[in-house]
Amino acid sequence: MWPDALRVQAPHFSAAEPMAIWQRRLLAVLVTSILIGMVVSPDLSATLLMAVLTPIFLCVAFLRATALWVFTRMPPVAHAPAVPAAEPLPIYSILVPLYAEAHMAGSLVAALERIDWPPDRRDFIFITETGDDATRLALEAVIGNRVGMRIIVVPPGNPRTKPRALMYALPHAIGELVVVFDAEDEPEPGQLREAFRRFYFSGPELGCLQARLNIYNVRASLITRQFTLEYTALFDALLPAVEHLRLPLPLGGTSNHFRRHVLDECGGWDPYNVTEDADLGFRLARLGYRVAMLNSTTWEEAPPTIRGWTGQRSRWLKGWMQTTLVHLRDPARLRSELGTRGFLGFNILMGGVIFSALVHPLVYAYALWKLATGDLTLWPPDGWPAVFWWAGAANLMVAYVVGIALAMICGWRRHGPRLAFHALLLPIYWLMISFAAYRAVFDLARQPFHWRKTAHKGKAGAYRRNSSE
Repeated sequence: MWPDALRVQAPHFSAAEPMAIWQRRLLAVLVTSILIGMVVSPDLSATLLMAVLTPIFLCVAFLRATALWVFTRMPPVAHAPAVPAAEPLPIYSILVPLYAEAHMAGSLVAALERIDWPPDRRDFIFITETGDDATRLALEAVIGNRVGMRIIVVPPGNPRTKPRALMYALPHAIGELVVVFDAEDEPEPGQLREAFRRFYFSGPELGCLQARLNIYNVRASLITRQFTLEYTALFDALLPAVEHLRLPLPLGGTSNHFRRHVLDECGGWDPYNVTEDADLGFRLARLGYRVAMLNSTTWEEAPPTIRGWTGQRSRWLKGWMQTTLVHLRDPARLRSELGTRGFLGFNILMGGVIFSALVHPLVYAYALWKLATGDLTLWPPDGWPAVFWWAGAANLMVAYVVGIALAMICGWRRHGPRLAFHALLLPIYWLMISFAAYRAVFDLARQPFHWRKTAHKGKAGAYRRNSSE
């Protein structure tokens, strides 16, 4: 399997061509119509947009409410039974793509060595890029003669992305099971055994397990606190709710555990998609495989600065836009492969995230414009437009209340009350996400395959299960 295999063998699944012709034409018509409408009749255009988008946002709020219900009412996930002692453990390939991470080599290898899996059954592959000699040399110095650890250098080529590196390394992996970790990751030591048990006692339809991700540098800044609340709500409540509702589940960027033959069958990662994880989760669902949550945590580092956070978030949103465009190239085929429930779930998950981020600041901009022009009512005085405006306003309030409650309760359970009350700043954080979304649109138009690298600092000290202690 070569890095460009997906584009060659299944071009309809590849983001190498960012948009289909019909998508470009539809986008041009929609943008032109909205702009003309805002000039000719701003109030009517805003009302019509509210009427169209309110049901979508209501579905997103419903999904968050369901996540809150699942999180507070459902029993804890039970661990799988123990595998018979006589059963031989398979070789587990651990892929770790790295770029400009020389300073992380020591802590990374130490964290991965804590994994509870027989050394002779572990296949560590550290993937470095051509020209990044510093990272390679640092790894060589740390690894030394350790059993089961090797370094692979990705040859020059475009696009220079994490999924391309993974695709280059995959043919070198010898394990029956494969997991991906990032440079700053600290997985719980028993994660591989927990994943193996789940695969062992599940049918062949289980193609991938997603571990829960959380943050260890919670106290670094206000940004990391909001990021931690977001991640905690996403991986402890929202994604388990998606699984509970039997909807297609987008993967996170790390701690994805795969059956090797499933990766080969689905074409692996798309080098042209900058959120190759979410894309792969939906592709697995389209091919009939199930993605499930794993009751194990990997601790990660959140960007502590606005600049670092914005770069990372704009890349994520650009990738979600790529993923949405790719899977909606043929909506009828997508519905046929996912079923009606899965088709609606995909559009709520992806479309809801993207549209809510783009539309959210426009609501405030419109209100400020009305105030600036002397219209202090902000609402249509009567008639059918008032219905949509009041529905939209109620939907916005429900989204705030449910979103804050979800983040607060999940954050309280994971990290305690001091972090939980930072959920009250969620409306400001959502506006920051909106800024990143517009930057993502700009990047998608100018440089769709550019990978905005997130810098990592790492953390000193030993592994800690709860970063707030």
